[in-house]
Amino acid sequence: MSLSLDRLWTGLLDTLLMVGVSSLLALAIGLPMAVILVVTGRDDLFPSPLLNRVLGWVVNLFRSIPFLILMVALIPFTRWIVGTTYGVWAAVVPLTLAATPFFARIAEVSLREVDKGLTEAAQAMGFHRWHIVWHVLLPEARPGIVSGFTITLVTMINASAMAGAIGAGGLGDLAYRYGYQRFDMQVMLTVIVVLVALVTVLQFFGDRLSRRLNHR
Repeated sequence: MSLSLDRLWTGLLDTLLMVGVSSLLALAIGLPMAVILVVTGRDDLFPSPLLNRVLGWVVNLFRSIPFLILMVALIPFTRWIVGTTYGVWAAVVPLTLAATPFFARIAEVSLREVDKGLTEAAQAMGFHRWHIVWHVLLPEARPGIVSGFTITLVTMINASAMAGAIGAGGLGDLAYRYGYQRFDMQVMLTVIVVLVALVTVLQFFGDRLSRRLNHR
């Protein structure tokens, strides 16, 4: 097999770095976006229909663009941000911009599923509106948010493999260069097994954490 353990380990670390940094950025940006989408509705805590429509349009715009097209379209922006269009850090930019609206919509659904009676009761007790967000909406939606973030991570692993195939490094790059281009099915299968194992581990721990939060 033309794929050494060192290359496989390096590819795995590159993939984890890409997905790890991008997922943290998607969480840091996407969750506030989800909160804003929920609380700025016409009859919600901070009604602002214009802001709600504009932000919703931006989220839908980026969600509708296929990742491969988005990655190519963002080449000038990526070069401006990180100084290169090749390698792990170059992949972080399109991965983040693809994952953020995806996660924002999932988190928005989780927040909207919180019982309206809880927020109304908190308002009746005199809670400040931001206190309701921090102490009612977000805690009650945590299991769904964790599940949604797990789904986002899995989606990002798939996207990182696609990014790796066109120069971002990681497991996708290994599968393309040492498997596809050299017609080495053993390399392809090895990378597939590693990706499946990675997704399985993430899904297991994500589901376990979500269930634990749900029973609190």
